[in-house]
Amino acid sequence: MTTDHVESAVPGGECEREPDPSDSLRTFGAVVQALREHAGLSRVQFGELVRFSRHTVESVELGRRMPDESFVERAEEALGNTGALRHSAQFLTRGEAGLAAWFRRWAKLERVAVSLCTYECRLVPGLLQSEGYARALFENRIPLLTDEQLEAQIAARMERQRTLYERPTVPFHFIVEEAVLRRRLGGAEVRYEQLNHVLEHTLPRNVTLQIMPLEAECHSCMDGPLRLLETPEGRRLAYSEGQESGRLIGDPKEVRVLQQRYDTLRSQALHPKDSRALLERLRGEA
Repeated sequence: MTTDHVESAVPGGECEREPDPSDSLRTFGAVVQALREHAGLSRVQFGELVRFSRHTVESVELGRRMPDESFVERAEEALGNTGALRHSAQFLTRGEAGLAAWFRRWAKLERVAVSLCTYECRLVPGLLQSEGYARALFENRIPLLTDEQLEAQIAARMERQRTLYERPTVPFHFIVEEAVLRRRLGGAEVRYEQLNHVLEHTLPRNVTLQIMPLEAECHSCMDGPLRLLETPEGRRLAYSEGQESGRLIGDPKEVRVLQQRYDTLRSQALHPKDSRALLERLRGEA
């Protein structure tokens, strides 16, 4: 049987190019490439052993294709039967359209967290954004997004918000700078809708919002935005994001310092009731 015939028989289009490669696909591909090169095989030679084309081997190694079960099994046999590929293939995931590559791990943790704390000084937190506000954000993105990319970003943002009302026993705490809520991103109508959205989505008992007032003389989080969560296993993690990058922080000492900063900021921000009153005043001014 020729290589092309084998590939055409793969069910479900598993060898099609991934529209948005995930970190796990890239890592798996790098392991395949390292093992292949260690065995002294070219991509053509390896492709003959696993009965896939050189092009498919290259795509898998670069994280551009999701390998199907037959590729994993044949690659395992061709590269020493160590079990490494078979085992790691269990954790392969496709990329999530609309989520930045550096944010995906945090987004997954967010879905299972038993508590979540967020401080934002740049924009309204994603979990509290209205669709109009999210659209204005993505329309201002540089380089410009295609229409398809823009809609995927908005859909992913709105999907993330489901966790707020699907997990009513999980505490969500937000601290947002007053300046963020005063910014007229998208225009007056979008801002009014956004203020309404925040007021509505912070009504549930498990969702708390505090505003950091402009006149505050003390501020413990001047180093930038911050997210903290606790996993079901009791592990505490943090996440910090900047221009085109994000960092998941697991070191207990570093997380402890960030938690102390956030806890101090809670005491410096307005009380939740006062924060809500300020939101209502801002809405009246919009």
